[in-house]
Amino acid sequence: MRIESISDSNGHPVGLPVSSLEPAERPSGATLTGSRVRLERLSAEHHASDLFEALQANPAGTMWTYMPHGPFDTEGDLIKWVSSIDNSTDPLFYSIVDLATNKSVGIASYLRIDTHNRTVEVGWLTFSEKLRRSAAATEAMYLMATHAFELGYRRYEWKCNALNAPSIAAAERLGFSFEGVFRNAVIVKGHNRDTAWFGFTDGDWPAIKQAHETWLDASNFDESGNQKSSLRDLTAPLRHSAWPTLTVER
Repeated sequence: MRIESISDSNGHPVGLPVSSLEPAERPSGATLTGSRVRLERLSAEHHASDLFEALQANPAGTMWTYMPHGPFDTEGDLIKWVSSIDNSTDPLFYSIVDLATNKSVGIASYLRIDTHNRTVEVGWLTFSEKLRRSAAATEAMYLMATHAFELGYRRYEWKCNALNAPSIAAAERLGFSFEGVFRNAVIVKGHNRDTAWFGFTDGDWPAIKQAHETWLDASNFDESGNQKSSLRDLTAPLRHSAWPTLTVER
């Protein structure tokens, strides 16, 4: 990866000037609507019951392995957790609502919101089986990225456990570039987490946005809903670096 620079008055290399020093807007929780899903501010009252029902479709609990929360044995447990976070502004939590059923099928959030440096992360992704590996999930991520750049952010981040292969694959499929691993970053459920960092910038976004829109277009799916073109293939040329092949020690 080439780092662009100029020289200052002392001849030292410095980064390129930033055209505007105005801060980005802070996400307000405004509703984001697509053709498949609607993202609205998470509410225990309006979403928790539907979420509990949707999340029960993963009885083995495998979706919770890398999450800092869950699993939730009862609807009351989930309502209690959602009630503890639904007024948070960083992270700012959204419910992902399936437009076909008008029911909540997942959670996403903006976090590490830095309006001065204009960086924001997407995370806390809690997708039910109905949402996972679906066009609706991709659209939800597209809506959140689009909104972030419309608010003036320069950098959009994705982070996950460096052992979480599905999350790493999802990040690259969406067009995020791998940027490194922070070792011993946090402790999750009593276990060490090395955190893999991914991101794209406002300069990357127009081409990635076009790839998302091409993939999400109805013409990209046959009558059975099968994709004709892969989003991973569309975004692969746009990534600056890829996740390396690592050896997992057990």
